[in-house]
Parts: sequence; C-alpha cells; structure tokens
Amino acid sequence: MRVSVIGTGYVGLVSGACLAAKNHSVVCVDVDRTKVDAVNAGKCPIHEEGLPGIIARHAGSTLTATTDLAAAVHETDLTLVAAPTPFDGKRIDLSYVHEIARRIGEALACKDDYHVVVVKSTVVPGTTDEVVGPAVAAAAGKEPGRDFGLGMNPEFLSEGVAVADFMQPDRIVAGGIDERTRDAIAALYDGFPGVPLLRVNNRTAEMMKYASNALQALMISFANEIADLCEAVGDVDIVEVMRGVHSMKELTPFHERAGRVKAPITSFLFPGCGFGGSCFPKDLKAITAHGRALDLPMKVLDAVISVNAGRALRMVDLAEAGLGGLAGRRVTVLGLAFKQGTDDMRESPAIPIVLELQRRGAVVTAFDPVAANEAARIFGTAAPRLAASLEEAVRDSDAILLVTRWPEFGDLPRLVAARGAQSPLLIDGRRMIDPRAVPRYRGIGLRERAAS
Repeated sequence: MRVSVIGTGYVGLVSGACLAAKNHSVVCVDVDRTKVDAVNAGKCPIHEEGLPGIIARHAGSTLTATTDLAAAVHETDLTLVAAPTPFDGKRIDLSYVHEIARRIGEALACKDDYHVVVVKSTVVPGTTDEVVGPAVAAAAGKEPGRDFGLGMNPEFLSEGVAVADFMQPDRIVAGGIDERTRDAIAALYDGFPGVPLLRVNNRTAEMMKYASNALQALMISFANEIADLCEAVGDVDIVEVMRGVHSMKELTPFHERAGRVKAPITSFLFPGCGFGGSCFPKDLKAITAHGRALDLPMKVLDAVISVNAGRALRMVDLAEAGLGGLAGRRVTVLGLAFKQGTDDMRESPAIPIVLELQRRGAVVTAFDPVAANEAARIFGTAAPRLAASLEEAVRDSDAILLVTRWPEFGDLPRLVAARGAQSPLLIDGRRMIDPRAVPRYRGIGLRERAAS
C-alpha cells in the first residue's frame, strides 16, 4: 500500500519507518526540513531503540520524506495524521490536526481517486467525525464515506520500546466511518498475522486510547499512594508489598508449559517519583476536561493526576530532610529523560526536581546518558551543571537523586562505596538500588533503610 504519514514526531516516524519495513511504500511529511533531510539521508532524528537501523535500511526505497503535503497525498492511497495534540489547560488543542485536515482536503480536491484519511494522533472522542472529517470535506468539496474514507487508528507505543511495540502489537484498532475504511486499515496491517483486529467506530477507537493510558497511569498512582502509606506505617517496604500483589493469580497466571508468567502490566504497579512523558499527563488532563465539558466529573482520574502531582517534589523533601537543609549542598540528579530508552523530557519529573533544588539553594549537577542536549535546550539559562559521565556526576555530591531507571545507574553502589566515609545520601526515586547496598539510603515507599 502507498502510505503518507503527516508528522515525524515519535508516533509518526516510528509508524512510518515500521510500515516501510513491512514493505509498504511510505512517505513521511513534515514542515521541518532538517528532519526531512535526515530521513532521506538514512539518519534518525530522534533517539529510539532500533529506529536508526530501520531508517538506514529503508530510506530511499520504501521510505522517503518530504515537506510537500499535497504531493504526498496525491501519490498515496492512505494518509495517517500524526499531529501533536497539546493540552492548553482547558481542552485539547486541535489546531495542528485541523490545519493538516484542511490541507489534506485541499489536496483531495484535485484528486479523483478514493483516498483514506486516518487519524493516528490521540484525540478526544468525536474529533475524527466532528473535526477532521468536516475539515477535509469542506476543503475538498467531497463527502466522507462516499468520496474518501475517514478512520481512527490509535497508537499504543511506549517510548524507548516503540519499535518493538509497533512490530509486535498486542492489538490493532481499526476505527472507521464505514467498512470500506476499516478494510483499508486492516489491509495496512495485513503483515501482522495473528494479532487481534478490533473493528469499531471512530469514537470507540478514540476512547480505547484514553482508557488504555488512563488504566496504566491509575496503576502507577495506586502504587505510589500505597507507597506513601508504607512510609507512614513504618517497617513496611512497598517493593515487598508489590511483590506480593504481583503474585496474584490474575497478575501472574499459571501456564501449563511456561509455569507462572508475570503479566507485563505489573511494571506499572510499582512505586516511583511520578509519571511523565508526552502521553499520560496530557491525556489524563484532556480526558478529564472532556468529561467535565459533558457535565461528568472524572473523580478517579482526577485523583490519579493529584497523586502524581506531588511525586517529584517528594524527592526534594526527602533530600532536604536527609541533609538537614539544601542551601549550598551539592546534589546530583541522575536521569533527565522521563523514562529510560529515550531523550524525551516532556513532563519529566526531573524538571521540577532540578528547579526546586535550585530554588532551595542546592548546587545541582545532573547526568543522563542521552538527554543532555535536550536538557540544555529546555532549561536554558537555568540549566544545572551537566556531567559527562556517571562517575563525574557523583564524585563530590552530598546527595544523589535517582530519577530515571537507566540500567547504567545500577553501578551506583560501587561508585558510592568508592567514596568511603564521604558516601552521599541516595534518594532512590525508582526503587532500583538494594537499600542494603549503600550506607545512606532513602527510597520511595520505605521509611528507613532495611535492616541488614
């Protein structure tokens, strides 16, 4: 199939590259000439595991990029809209989606062949039918369902493992205005045999995305609320509690051949310093605002947001209490990306942590294996000192705040031990380090260091 993908962010670029790897003829469209030139040169403009190799192998053959949206639509059979949908504080911002829909319509006005327009962006229920369809129709002078297809195909990609998520999906959702549209989406994913294909209307497809993200975020906030209770009770470690919860037969079912197998979703049932990224915070705020607009308070999801809001500064409070004050103290923040495997810092807990540490007078050093350039861009003149290595970052610190679960941070016990009597206080925001492995330890969900 000939496919155009509008937008080369994480979703658009991963989707386009992976579809090209499945032998579709894909053209990615973006207004950013630097990104377009990079893709055409076989280079990956973002940090994502496995993506550089796919782009290098398929650029110039099944994968190309352009700034010419109209030409891309004319030359393809199906268009995926992967535009950003930021939340402005009151509602989801659909200006990018609307503009792209209008331009697709202008291109279709000069195209006789039937074309399928599919929304890939995360949008509130009703957007595809009530915003995208009418915008395309008005600009094209054509009718959805008769002259062009209109569908919704939500993504379920996690940054850092997005390529694996796309190539080994747990489900494919084919939302559409009619069966012809849903058939086109099904054909797009014909190279994924055995994967459940859910044929639904567009509103249902849109809601599936929000419900999936909301469930994962709810599990994180649930674990964090229980973690706070563990700290208040004392002599209870949230990690041990969650180990018991994970052992429930519903979460670790028995398989005749493999024995007991832990469900991957248990990874969300674990304490930490809060969720971030481009999806969970934005999507939860958007869907709760959508509910309020329909006179339906979203009490559970509002609580999920509330619990998450205090997680980052909890780390700062622990450091201040452990050091007896932060003014003039040397504090290292380990991890700036919102999660391991990516350089994405959108809504990262590291941002408020760094800024609050500085506000309270700490001298901050930070280290992230891949996000240093992004940190310099985001913080600007407020940027902390950015260390070039883990060893440099922790060399002279009074306290270390572990914020992102990068595998290399597992080497902290050795580096801390090398400091001898000058060992720093470790605030473990991901419960990644054994409390007994370092002399001075405070972790989320553990009031005191476990007895040896």
